[in-house]
Formats: sequence, structure tokens, C-alpha cells
Amino acid sequence: MPPDYPSLPAPAPSVDVVLPCLDEAAALPWVLARIPDGWRALVVDNGSTDGSPDVARSQGATVVTEPRRGFGAACHAGLLASDADVVCFCDCDASLDPGLLTPFVQDVVAGRADLVLGRRRPQGRGAFPVHARAGNLALAGMLRRRTGLRLHDLGPLRAARRTSLLALDLTDRRSGYPLQMVVRAADAGWRIEERPVPYRPRTGKSKVTGTWRGTWQAVRDMRAVLAEKPRPALTSHGEAASR
Repeated sequence: MPPDYPSLPAPAPSVDVVLPCLDEAAALPWVLARIPDGWRALVVDNGSTDGSPDVARSQGATVVTEPRRGFGAACHAGLLASDADVVCFCDCDASLDPGLLTPFVQDVVAGRADLVLGRRRPQGRGAFPVHARAGNLALAGMLRRRTGLRLHDLGPLRAARRTSLLALDLTDRRSGYPLQMVVRAADAGWRIEERPVPYRPRTGKSKVTGTWRGTWQAVRDMRAVLAEKPRPALTSHGEAASR
């Protein structure tokens, strides 16, 4: 009878953090220093003119270039460039700490959730301006009516399996991308969880919600996402779900 050998531990899942970037040279060193050890930072440059790509490379990040302007275009370029088991998303304006993504990834890998979102808790004056908070609340209400999900926030900090995200076939390339991810995940029956995260005043000016006009333009863009008809349900593994 052959001897029993101890089984080898399963390799740790690979993780990429997608960081859409437009002129964030001042914030990048702080953000990239907080990427957990062993994870890869994918900085997706979306037309920066302040040297952001060079700063990112100097900090050890992989730089992906996406010439088409748009938050969704940058996020999706990062997703397509990834080959990791789990993909995370985080803004690179120093308002959110990517180090907080560790429990998000643990929940996904352990099968406790298919998509984990960060619920932002403002820390300091100006972290979450009134107009941005109002727009976020409006979207949460519209999302509840569309999907039944009772989420409190639709912020950028999140994690899910790469193959599952690709199976959602996301098409929005503007500010509706994060919302479309949640809507299509909900339609597919994914388990979606929230974790509270501190939200700090960002470095520089917001490219999307820096003004009332920008915020409500984003809300209008997202109405199109919410108007989508539910797609044929897929599981978080990209397979047809039984109803």
C-alpha cells in the first residue's frame, strides 16, 4: 500500500486591481503603495497629460492604455487585460484604500459572495459632497425598483471572479459601467454583498461627479442601464441558470 503523503495546499488565487486613471499622478504613489503583496496593479491610462503612466510604472504597476475616453472604457480595458482569478476595481484618486479589498477577495474566493461592493463611509469634510451623495441615493432607489436589491451605495470599490465578470458581457463604456455590472449580476442571480469602507477626500477634482451638472449627467447616463430588459440569467460561472 503506497504511503500517505500530506496534500499540498491549494495555490492562492491570483488577484488584479484595475485602476482607471486620468491625470492622477499626485495620488498614484499613495494608492499603489497600498496594493496588497502578491497582487498586481493594472493602471489603465485614459488620456492623462500629467505623467501618470510614468508614475505608475515607477511604482511597479502594469500600465494599460485605453485611448477611448470614458470610465467604463478604462475599467473594461483593465478587465480584458487581466488574467487573474479575481479582479478588483478601485479609483486611483486616494479616496479609497485598495488594501481594504482583502476581505472582499476572501468572500469571493470562499464562495460567500459573487460580487462584493464597498459601502462608502465619509471620513473628513468634503469626502462625499452633497450632490454626489444625492445622486448616489437616487441611483440606489432606481436600482431597488429595477432589481429588488437593497444596496446603499454604488461605489467603485468591488471584487468578483474575472470569468464571471466577462460572462456579464458589459457594454457601457461611460459612467454607467459600475451600475451595469450590478444590474446584470442581479439579473443573473449573483449573491451581492456590501462592506463598509472609509471614504476620504480625493486628490484633485472628480472627472465624473465634481459638480452638480456632472453628477446628474451621470445619473441620466445610468437611466439607460436601468432601462435594459433583463437578460437570460447566467450563474456567476457563466452558465445558464435554472429558474
